[in-house]
Amino acid sequence: MVQPARAVATSDEKPRLAVWKFTSCDGCQLSLLDCEDELLQLADRVEIAYFMEASSAPQSGPYDLSLVEGSITTPDEVRRIREVRAQSRTLVTIGACATAGGIQALRNFADVDDFIAAVYAHPEYIETLKTSTPISAHVPVDFELQGCPINKRQLLEVISAFLHRRPPQVPPHSVCIECKLRGNVCVWVAHGTPCLGPVTHAGCGAICPTYTRGCYGCYGPKENPNTASLCHWWQEELGAEKVQVIENLRNFNAAAPVFAEASRRQEGERDQE
Repeated sequence: MVQPARAVATSDEKPRLAVWKFTSCDGCQLSLLDCEDELLQLADRVEIAYFMEASSAPQSGPYDLSLVEGSITTPDEVRRIREVRAQSRTLVTIGACATAGGIQALRNFADVDDFIAAVYAHPEYIETLKTSTPISAHVPVDFELQGCPINKRQLLEVISAFLHRRPPQVPPHSVCIECKLRGNVCVWVAHGTPCLGPVTHAGCGAICPTYTRGCYGCYGPKENPNTASLCHWWQEELGAEKVQVIENLRNFNAAAPVFAEASRRQEGERDQE
């Protein structure tokens, strides 16, 4: 196991920040760039040493804090993430891809060779892994910030927390709490709409329920989610088919252990019927 690098900034130096991309859509990096005024303040407090999305002048490590976007899907990425970990005192994963394998982790439920053959004219040129896995499956991670994409305010809180050596203050409650705070009428109760809000981590501001749509679970599972109860009520009270339950669980955080286990259980029950 590769151990984190020691702190590299001295008392009179700015902490060194690095932002890394693996298999992803770049959306979480764009969330950092979307901070705008806050990013200018951040740049005044830290040295952005490596951030290819924003700078063409990368600096070599080591780094005080590394933010990592994207999942691990190729042999080369396995090697690269170990190198990043070795150069980083603190490593934080950002987004559904880095924390749960992302939408590309749908390959984990099928044969990736079938996908490659269907998409590429010359599959023999493609070198990939059978699964898409989170960063934590390969190296130690100091904190995981969920979301697809991440909440920029939560990201700024995480950066500030680690630079000041304190625990990040990211609420662990569900999207249902955000709905209550916004005064939303529950889409489940009022419209009979299947919604992952009760088992999904807060952070999006309950965007979908605010517009009378069920939560898609973009922010992954909250702490101690009761997916078994959710699936039961979807089917018994809302009349949802097992295939609909499986499809909802297999979205942006399909490979998050809690969602993956629930979807496989539903799949097994469906096959037995």
